[in-house]
Formats: sequence, structure tokens, C-alpha cells
Amino acid sequence: MDLAKHWRLRHARYRLEGQRNRLTGEVRFPPAPLHPGEAEDTWEPYVLSGRGRVYSFSIVRQPPEGFEDQPPYLVALVRLDEGPMVTAQLTDCDLDQAAIDMPVEMVTRRLRDLGPTGLIVYGYKFRPIMQM
Repeated sequence: MDLAKHWRLRHARYRLEGQRNRLTGEVRFPPAPLHPGEAEDTWEPYVLSGRGRVYSFSIVRQPPEGFEDQPPYLVALVRLDEGPMVTAQLTDCDLDQAAIDMPVEMVTRRLRDLGPTGLIVYGYKFRPIMQM
């Protein structure tokens, strides 16, 4: 990933900014371009709450290139309170603690280090909601 692309994706990556349909109230994430024939003002920027529930999860024991230092780790499908489903890593959670329907919240964490360029990429992950 180059620096320009990283900069363009910052709102979706750091704030879970999606879009809301002004007519129907539908929320989508990530933001998407207009479909042919859609009015320019059909979709507006919308910051999601960052809260949701684990829909499904998996333990990654053989990670892809660039993530060799992280296994084992949890990856989950999270259904956000507003409706969209996102895939993200679970953090601050033991492997045996993960469960379907577990309430989670979005946090910003380091995703990866791009090596010699010095770019460290941060983004969203989810953690169990802290009990107060």
C-alpha cells in the first residue's frame, strides 16, 4: 500500500465512516461510488458507532505473508449495530474467549509495518466490550 492510498482510506479505516442513504436510511460500509442513475445526493457520509456482535470467527494459525509474527490470532465477521457486516481481527481477546454473538467495539490498532518505507499502517480491529 502506498502513502497516497493510505491517506485516501483514512476515514473508513480510523472512524468506520460509511454512507447512509438519505431516502431509505440504509447504511453501507465501506463507502461505495454511486450506481448509474443514482442522484449525487443519494448517499451521505455516516460515521458508524463501532459497536456490534460477532457473527462468526476463525483462528488463523498459518498467516499470510506479512503477518508471520502474529499467529495464532482471531478474525471475525462482525455485524455492526447499524447493519453492515465487516471482517476484522479480534484483539484483547484470548482464543478461548471468542464466541458467537459476543458484543464487541471497534478500536484502532497497528495492522502492519511496511518495512523499509517506514510506513506503519493502523486501522480498525474489534475487542470485547469492557464491562464497567
